[in-house]
Amino acid sequence: MEILTANQAAIAKAAEILTDGGIVAMPTETVYGLAANAKDGTAVARVFEAKGRPQFNPLIVHVADLATAETLAEFNDAARKLANAFWPGPLTLVLPRRENSGLSDLVTAGLTSVAIRVPGHPIARELLEKAGLPLAAPSANRSGHVSPTTAEHVAEDLSESVDLILDAGPCPVGIESTVLAFCEDENQPPVLLRPGSITPDNIEIATAIAPVAIGQVSNDHAPSAPGQLSSHYAPKARLRLNVDRPEPGEALLAFGPDVPPSSGPVINLSEAGDLREAAANLFSALRELDSAGCGSIAAMPIPWTGIGGAINDRLLRAAAPKR
Repeated sequence: MEILTANQAAIAKAAEILTDGGIVAMPTETVYGLAANAKDGTAVARVFEAKGRPQFNPLIVHVADLATAETLAEFNDAARKLANAFWPGPLTLVLPRRENSGLSDLVTAGLTSVAIRVPGHPIARELLEKAGLPLAAPSANRSGHVSPTTAEHVAEDLSESVDLILDAGPCPVGIESTVLAFCEDENQPPVLLRPGSITPDNIEIATAIAPVAIGQVSNDHAPSAPGQLSSHYAPKARLRLNVDRPEPGEALLAFGPDVPPSSGPVINLSEAGDLREAAANLFSALRELDSAGCGSIAAMPIPWTGIGGAINDRLLRAAAPKR
C-alpha cells in the first residue's frame, strides 16, 4: 500500500493502476471511496474482498459526467432534471441499467438497476477523466465499520488491501450521498433510500420533485440498492443515542454549546450547533472516540431538521444490533 498526496503525478499513477485492474482509494466530497474499473469483474471482486462486503450489496458507480452516465443507465425526464440540478455532487440515482452498459454484474449484484453519480470533489473528477473509466467506489473501509473521511482512516481499515491511497485531506461533506431510486413507472416519484446532505426539501425546491418514503432492509436480506442495510457505520463500542447525561467513564459525542459534565472523553460535533459542521465531523469523531477504548459512546440529541435527518440516519444504523 502507498499513500500519495493527490497531485498530478499521483493522479496519473492512480489512473494507470485502475486501468491495469488495481484498486485505489480516492477522495470524494462525501467519504473516501475504494475505486475499481466498474467494467472489470476481477477488479470489482477485489473491492468486495478488501472490504469484506457481501456480494448481494450493490455498489455505486462514479462517472465523469451526465453524458457518460447515460451510456450506463436509462434516464427519464425526472432523473435527468435531478442530475442537471445536483451533479456534480452528493446525489446517487438508482436507474434501469442499460443492457449494453458493459458493467460487471458484481457492481449491480445481478440487479437490473444501477446506482450512479457524478462526484463533486476535484480530485475524484480529475481521476475519472484521466482514467476514462466508470469507477465502482463504495466507501473505503471494512464493511459495516465507520466510514472513512481521511486517508488515515482508509489505511487503518484496509492496510495492504489497496494498491494506492490518494490523500486530499478531510472530506468536506463527511457523510455519504443521498440515494434516490426510480420505479419502473416513470410517473411515480423517486424513493429516498438513504438521506444525505441533499435533503428532500433541497430536491423539491430545485426540481419540484418530492421523493417519497425511506427504504431500508435488515442485514439478513439483500438490498435493492446501496445504502439500505439497517446496521452500518458502526464503531466497536456500544452506541447510545439521545443521551442527556453520560454514564461514568462513557465517551460523549456532544452537539451544541450546552454539554453535560462527563468523566470520559468528549468530542463536540459542533459547539455552535451547526448541522453541516456536525455532519462533516461525524465519522472522524466516532472513530476517535472508539479508539479511546471506552465500552460505550453516548450521543447527545441531534435535531432532525435539514441535514440532521441524515446524521440521525447514520447514528441509528451505527447503534443497530451488529450481526
